[in-house]
Amino acid sequence: MKKFIQTIKNIFSIEELRVRILNTIGFLIIFRLGSFVVLPGVDPSQLTQDAGGIFGLLNTFLGGAFSRASVFGLGIMPYISASIVLQLMTVAVPYFQKLQKEGDSGRKKINQITRVLTIFICLAQSIGYLTATIPAEAIILENQVLFQVSSMVILTAGTIFCMWLGEKITDKGIGNGISMLIMIGIISRFPGSIVAEAMSRGMSQALILILELVALFLVVMATVALVQAVRRIPVQYAKQVVGNKVYGGQRQYIPLKVNSSGVMPIIFAQSLMFLPALLAGIWSEESDIAQYIGTTFSDIQSWQYNLLFAVLIILFTFFYTAITINPNQIADDMKRNGGFVPGIKPGKQTAEFIDTVLTRITLPGSVFLAVIAILPAFAMMAGVSTGFAQFYGGTSLLIMVGVILDTLQQIESYLLMRHYEGMMKSGRVKGRTQNTAVA
Repeated sequence: MKKFIQTIKNIFSIEELRVRILNTIGFLIIFRLGSFVVLPGVDPSQLTQDAGGIFGLLNTFLGGAFSRASVFGLGIMPYISASIVLQLMTVAVPYFQKLQKEGDSGRKKINQITRVLTIFICLAQSIGYLTATIPAEAIILENQVLFQVSSMVILTAGTIFCMWLGEKITDKGIGNGISMLIMIGIISRFPGSIVAEAMSRGMSQALILILELVALFLVVMATVALVQAVRRIPVQYAKQVVGNKVYGGQRQYIPLKVNSSGVMPIIFAQSLMFLPALLAGIWSEESDIAQYIGTTFSDIQSWQYNLLFAVLIILFTFFYTAITINPNQIADDMKRNGGFVPGIKPGKQTAEFIDTVLTRITLPGSVFLAVIAILPAFAMMAGVSTGFAQFYGGTSLLIMVGVILDTLQQIESYLLMRHYEGMMKSGRVKGRTQNTAVA
């Protein structure tokens, strides 16, 4: 406890770090206050607070702003959707591949295209949002056209403002701004969930509540291990004599992450899991099989749902890893910089070796990711309330762990730069951002 207090003192004794932390807190407070501002022309007492399915997932990410019909009702999610689209385009479209290789100027163009695409996605999603989540009795404006148009503009402006907040947190605060906005939305629901769980248990079941908290702690620790796990491939660089100086000759490592795809496989799989029930609902009146499929895949506690969910996550993990990590490019960069893996010939054999290692570590990583994704269902089967069970795994837990580790890593870098001891005695805090041995 004494070391913890001393670490806090060290953090706030660094003026730049102190200002960045206070800026981050201020921006996050603005984001949370905005999530309670209801759209003009909407009666909040007529809104349904309990959202299910994909709407429930979005509501968790946005800290309840989705179900409250807030001006931040779409939050930062359209920007994330646009970023994912551009990321996939850089793999499939030569023009975006060229932009990616142009350095800072190319990244600026991609960011500008992402912002423009975000606006179009906001306008499209706002129509579905107003139609699907706001009941007719909650709209108090008589002019429906005026309400629709004004709400679309306000929701789009709210998303742009959230995007601006995220960029300001990245520039003036600590941590990745976009990820921080998602994390604060998830964490904001945690106190209410744990209080509701404690009240439902009561004093007679206090031991069960303690066991639930211990199980949650173990799941978080396992998730931290998954996020931090890497397979280091040694890279030896040849010595180069330039004048009177000798460069190179040192050994570095390529850190291949066990879970290099992050939360994307879960998000992709989650979006597809609503298709069976949706399609079955169309023919449910004509076919008993369709009705059975609709009922089965609408229940997140059924073994059929969890089995299909886990298989999709494993497949998407391999797919997303394949499009984000290019062994051929890594091998070419190593060869260009005079690096080689000991015992492996540079070029094609190095690319095959990296691809083999990546496949071997992706399989257990994908299985572990699938287990974490379906843990909330097992928690609900064990009697944990739905709201509290969401923190036992899935996208919410992975985002929280990853963002917190990244933020701690940045704080520790400031401490070490000022010759302080750091956050931990046992070693450096490692986030999701790892430097590779090749440029």
